[in-house]
Amino acid sequence: MFGMIPFAHEDNLFHYLDNMEKNFFTGFGDVSQFRCDIQDQGDRFLLEAELPGFKKENIKIDLKGTNLTISASHNSETSEREQKNGYIRRERKFGSFSRSFDVSGIDISKIDAEYTNGILAITLPKKQPEIPAATSINIR
Repeated sequence: MFGMIPFAHEDNLFHYLDNMEKNFFTGFGDVSQFRCDIQDQGDRFLLEAELPGFKKENIKIDLKGTNLTISASHNSETSEREQKNGYIRRERKFGSFSRSFDVSGIDISKIDAEYTNGILAITLPKKQPEIPAATSINIR
């Protein structure tokens, strides 16, 4: 289904420049986004997002119209005192990630999600085709 293909937010120059800056500072590849696999399982799609190290409370799934957005954020802080030179080393890591998907053709009322061992699995049932009810037409 073409609607399940993720789309990027390159709709203006500022997003383009922001993404260019992220890629410059993070090296090759797009590590600013998490990896997703999408399987067509016949009557549904299974979307699996790799989110290792995140807590379930820090993951959000939002639906606006036919746009499903997965976002996750985390922060961690490590501090260590080195007695040798009196240095204090403190490292902080903050990050937020987001991906959006077009879910037209999905039965939105039956979407289900589960987070286990760093993998967010979202079940996206396909809409059943609507068959019009049979009617008879009176002849005048």
